Amino acid sequence: MLKPILLVEDDTRDLELTLLALERSQLANDVVVLRDGAQALSYLRREDAHAERSEGNPAVILLDLKLPKVNGLEVLQAVRADPGLRAIPVVMLTSSQQETDVVRSYELGVNAYVVKPVEFRQFVAAIADLGIFWAVLNEPPPGSLRASRRYEHE
Repeated sequence: MLKPILLVEDDTRDLELTLLALERSQLANDVVVLRDGAQALSYLRREDAHAERSEGNPAVILLDLKLPKVNGLEVLQAVRADPGLRAIPVVMLTSSQQETDVVRSYELGVNAYVVKPVEFRQFVAAIADLGIFWAVLNEPPPGSLRASRRYEHE
């Protein structure tokens, strides 16, 4: 079973566009959608409403910067500080082009910083490329579920 893509997005329009773009990329990965940073951390840590979810980390976290409760930078910082989560690729997917946001994201260990294109076709293409790269093409760290399954078949 493929690891899910975790999408953390509070804007309804951006959420719908991102889901449509992921669907058009024809990835087999399930997409888990959460609407704020607190929910994302609860999901990743398997706490509260997410205590019973399946073990394992998502293939990638697509993370908005401006989130309610806990913002994207705080989520990123918490993920990188947790030994059980720090290997998860995190892509900041945001409308912010502010240099301070870009710099701070990379200081905290983001894998990629993608500014949401305004034009729909560009947005679909950007999301499809992200999904394909992180869910399919990216080489997982040794010991991850996907790496273990692949090496069993060699």
